[in-house]
Amino acid sequence: MATTPTRIGIFGGSFDPVHRGHLLLAECCWRQAGLDRVVFIPTAQQPLKPRGPVAGEADRLAMLRLAIAERPEFDVSTIEIDRGGVSYTVETLRALQLAHPGAELFFLMGADSLADFPTWREPATICELATPLVVRRAGTPPPNFEALAPLVSAERLASIRNQEVEMPATPISSSAIRRLIAERGEWQALVPERVAEYIEERGLYRA
Repeated sequence: MATTPTRIGIFGGSFDPVHRGHLLLAECCWRQAGLDRVVFIPTAQQPLKPRGPVAGEADRLAMLRLAIAERPEFDVSTIEIDRGGVSYTVETLRALQLAHPGAELFFLMGADSLADFPTWREPATICELATPLVVRRAGTPPPNFEALAPLVSAERLASIRNQEVEMPATPISSSAIRRLIAERGEWQALVPERVAEYIEERGLYRA
């Protein structure tokens, strides 16, 4: 009897720091797309953010592991940090496909990232290696799936469009949290409790 391929969601980002919005996005994708697990992959350095993350790699990894400790369906991979340098999605997906032969990979991305997606390195190859799982936050414009039209067949585009994930509005960003910490504002409720404790213990993001 043939087994169903494992469905793995790939969630890349700086996670600087990881916050409740990240976890909610992963949760919505896991539930709505019927994923077996979601793998958080912190970047070493993002191509579009040349200044790099504020917190070090060890701290970002530690915060992620604390954030998902109670969630067996969530995992963390150090593949991009181990590789070092600028983190390109296409290279990560190639490596993950080799590491998980037979698995079905899904690439989690916000609807706002679609416009830039064709400028990424080898976007058509990314779509071959993994299915883009496009997330629309409540109250935001619908995703412009036509950005993918030159990259995939009409049939594949229809499939990607049909798998759109919806999530509640979450006006949280890592940059806003860092700013609140630096300004001694109220930020603790925006991150998981154990992450807040870690940030305070380590004195992260203080001006």
